Amino acid sequence: MIEIVPDSPDPARIDYVAGLIRSGQVIALPTDTFYGLAADPFNLYAVEEIFQIKGRPAHKPLLLLVGSVEMAEELSSGDLPDRFYSLARRFWPGPLTMVIPASRRVPLKITGNTGKVALRLPAARIPVSLVQALEIPLTGTSANLAGMKECASAHEVQHSLGERLRLIVDGGEAKTAAPSTIVEVTHQGWRLIREGAIPAEQIADLLAA
Repeated sequence: MIEIVPDSPDPARIDYVAGLIRSGQVIALPTDTFYGLAADPFNLYAVEEIFQIKGRPAHKPLLLLVGSVEMAEELSSGDLPDRFYSLARRFWPGPLTMVIPASRRVPLKITGNTGKVALRLPAARIPVSLVQALEIPLTGTSANLAGMKECASAHEVQHSLGERLRLIVDGGEAKTAAPSTIVEVTHQGWRLIREGAIPAEQIADLLAA
């Protein structure tokens, strides 16, 4: 386990963690919701490790953490709808996950063979610093056994998955008791997949304006 101050991540420690991810390791780290499992989404060995660590069904997709709207655009199959940008301006960085059509460069294992990819630009500095250091998105699925409660601290991750992980980044307690809200956005409309930290009413009000 390694401690990193969440509000001002130490560059040397970020570089150390980035090196592990670059080498194909799966690590646990804090996000703006619960702790997540971070790995290089383009390294299929590392992606498969996530499924093994969590005991996650192989057909389920994995969300990605991005460092900017521009990175999200690069992961899309084409022009994004205006409502994507409206939501990004209002709720990013933050606990909103948006599902969009995936670029062909996104591995099928990440999309669950759906042709769609779930993206979030977190407010938490640690994952964003890692994304910027690596210049690629990171996986961000919750750091817990499939079907079990999400972990709100590094110690909870240690208890749940400790022996299965190369490293756990201790960035303190989660600042929310809810997961991210998930919405799918297309040129035709939008739909709520999961209500979480952002109330569905706020999203509906924004997109109706």
